[in-house]
Amino acid sequence: MIGAGYTGLFLTSFLAATLVPLSSEAVLAALISAKGFDLALLIGIATVGNTLGAVVNWLLGRYCLRWRDRRWFPVGPDALDRASRWVERYGVWTLLLSWLPVVGDPLTFAAGVLGVRFPIFLILVAVGKGARYALVGAVSVSFFE
Repeated sequence: MIGAGYTGLFLTSFLAATLVPLSSEAVLAALISAKGFDLALLIGIATVGNTLGAVVNWLLGRYCLRWRDRRWFPVGPDALDRASRWVERYGVWTLLLSWLPVVGDPLTFAAGVLGVRFPIFLILVAVGKGARYALVGAVSVSFFE
Protein backbone atom coordinates (compact mmCIF):
# COMPACT_ATOMS: atom_id res chain seq x y z
CA MET A 1 0.00 0.00 0.00
CA ILE A 2 2.75 2.46 0.95
CA GLY A 3 4.74 1.66 -2.21
CA ALA A 4 1.66 2.24 -4.34
CA GLY A 5 1.23 5.65 -2.73
CA TYR A 6 4.77 6.68 -3.61
CA THR A 7 4.41 5.32 -7.15
CA GLY A 8 1.06 7.05 -7.62
CA LEU A 9 2.53 10.34 -6.43
CA PHE A 10 5.44 10.03 -8.85
CA LEU A 11 3.16 9.27 -11.80
CA THR A 12 0.71 12.03 -10.91
CA SER A 13 3.54 14.54 -10.47
CA PHE A 14 5.12 13.51 -13.75
CA LEU A 15 1.89 13.70 -15.74
CA ALA A 16 0.83 16.98 -14.12
CA ALA A 17 3.98 18.63 -15.49
CA THR A 18 3.26 17.47 -19.05
CA LEU A 19 0.05 19.35 -19.94
CA VAL A 20 -2.20 16.61 -18.50
CA PRO A 21 -4.60 18.38 -16.11
CA LEU A 22 -3.85 16.65 -12.80
CA SER A 23 -3.32 17.98 -9.29
CA SER A 24 -0.23 16.43 -7.80
CA GLU A 25 -0.54 18.79 -4.83
CA ALA A 26 -3.84 17.17 -3.88
CA VAL A 27 -2.26 13.70 -4.06
CA LEU A 28 0.66 14.88 -1.93
CA ALA A 29 -1.69 16.38 0.67
CA ALA A 30 -3.80 13.20 0.70
CA LEU A 31 -0.76 11.00 1.30
CA ILE A 32 0.42 13.29 4.10
CA SER A 33 -3.01 13.06 5.72
CA ALA A 34 -2.96 9.26 5.42
CA LYS A 35 0.05 9.04 7.76
CA GLY A 36 2.68 6.34 7.46
CA PHE A 37 4.53 8.10 4.65
CA ASP A 38 7.90 9.80 5.02
CA LEU A 39 7.38 13.54 4.39
CA ALA A 40 10.83 14.20 2.96
CA LEU A 41 10.51 11.21 0.63
CA LEU A 42 7.07 12.38 -0.53
CA ILE A 43 8.40 15.85 -1.31
CA GLY A 44 11.44 14.39 -3.06
CA ILE A 45 9.38 11.99 -5.18
CA ALA A 46 6.91 14.71 -6.17
CA THR A 47 9.76 17.07 -7.07
CA VAL A 48 11.60 14.48 -9.16
CA GLY A 49 8.42 13.35 -10.95
CA ASN A 50 7.30 16.89 -11.73
CA THR A 51 10.78 17.94 -12.84
CA LEU A 52 11.05 14.95 -15.18
CA GLY A 53 7.67 15.87 -16.65
CA ALA A 54 9.04 19.35 -17.33
CA VAL A 55 12.04 17.73 -19.03
CA VAL A 56 9.59 16.13 -21.47
CA ASN A 57 8.26 19.61 -22.28
CA TRP A 58 11.81 20.94 -22.75
CA LEU A 59 12.62 18.05 -25.10
CA LEU A 60 9.43 18.65 -27.09
CA GLY A 61 10.32 22.32 -27.42
CA ARG A 62 13.92 21.60 -28.34
CA TYR A 63 13.44 18.80 -30.84
CA CYS A 64 9.80 18.59 -31.93
CA LEU A 65 8.85 22.15 -32.86
CA ARG A 66 8.40 21.15 -36.49
CA TRP A 67 5.09 19.54 -35.50
CA ARG A 68 3.71 22.64 -33.75
CA ASP A 69 0.95 23.08 -36.33
CA ARG A 70 -0.45 19.63 -35.67
CA ARG A 71 -3.70 19.39 -33.78
CA TRP A 72 -2.26 17.05 -31.14
CA PHE A 73 0.71 19.30 -30.35
CA PRO A 74 0.64 20.06 -26.60
CA VAL A 75 1.32 23.83 -26.65
CA GLY A 76 -0.79 26.25 -28.63
CA PRO A 77 0.82 29.09 -30.56
CA ASP A 78 -0.52 31.79 -28.22
CA ALA A 79 0.79 30.06 -25.09
CA LEU A 80 4.15 29.47 -26.75
CA ASP A 81 4.44 33.10 -27.86
CA ARG A 82 3.53 34.39 -24.40
CA ALA A 83 5.94 32.05 -22.62
CA SER A 84 8.72 32.77 -25.10
CA ARG A 85 8.33 36.52 -24.50
CA TRP A 86 8.56 35.94 -20.71
CA VAL A 87 11.76 33.90 -21.05
CA GLU A 88 13.29 36.36 -23.51
CA ARG A 89 12.36 39.37 -21.36
CA TYR A 90 13.16 38.07 -17.87
CA GLY A 91 15.70 35.40 -18.71
CA VAL A 92 16.10 31.86 -17.46
CA TRP A 93 15.03 32.93 -13.95
CA THR A 94 11.42 32.64 -15.13
CA LEU A 95 11.93 28.89 -14.90
CA LEU A 96 11.70 29.24 -11.12
CA LEU A 97 8.00 29.87 -11.85
CA SER A 98 7.56 26.65 -13.82
CA TRP A 99 5.35 25.30 -11.04
CA LEU A 100 2.63 27.89 -11.74
CA PRO A 101 -0.65 26.62 -13.17
CA VAL A 102 -1.39 27.52 -16.79
CA VAL A 103 1.94 29.27 -17.53
CA GLY A 104 4.42 26.76 -16.07
CA ASP A 105 4.18 24.11 -18.77
CA PRO A 106 4.51 26.57 -21.66
CA LEU A 107 7.52 28.13 -19.88
CA THR A 108 9.34 24.81 -19.82
CA PHE A 109 8.41 24.19 -23.44
CA ALA A 110 9.57 27.68 -24.46
CA ALA A 111 12.88 27.07 -22.67
CA GLY A 112 13.47 24.15 -25.03
CA VAL A 113 12.47 26.19 -28.07
CA LEU A 114 14.80 29.02 -27.05
CA GLY A 115 17.71 26.66 -26.43
CA VAL A 116 18.09 27.21 -22.68
CA ARG A 117 21.01 25.01 -21.66
CA PHE A 118 19.73 21.81 -20.11
CA PRO A 119 21.76 21.90 -16.84
CA ILE A 120 20.52 25.41 -16.07
CA PHE A 121 16.98 24.43 -17.00
CA LEU A 122 17.10 21.37 -14.77
CA ILE A 123 18.44 23.20 -11.73
CA LEU A 124 16.01 26.12 -11.91
CA VAL A 125 12.97 23.96 -12.57
CA ALA A 126 13.87 21.53 -9.78
CA VAL A 127 14.40 24.38 -7.30
CA GLY A 128 11.07 26.00 -8.17
CA LYS A 129 9.11 22.78 -8.09
CA GLY A 130 10.86 21.57 -4.94
CA ALA A 131 10.03 24.81 -3.12
CA ARG A 132 6.39 24.48 -4.13
CA TYR A 133 6.15 20.89 -2.87
CA ALA A 134 7.97 21.79 0.36
CA LEU A 135 5.40 24.54 0.95
CA VAL A 136 2.48 22.23 0.16
CA GLY A 137 4.01 19.64 2.50
CA ALA A 138 4.46 22.14 5.34
CA VAL A 139 0.91 23.48 4.99
CA SER A 140 -0.50 19.95 4.80
CA VAL A 141 1.39 18.78 7.89
CA SER A 142 0.19 21.78 9.90
CA PHE A 143 -3.39 21.26 8.66
CA PHE A 144 -3.57 17.51 9.33
CA GLU A 145 -1.83 17.48 12.72
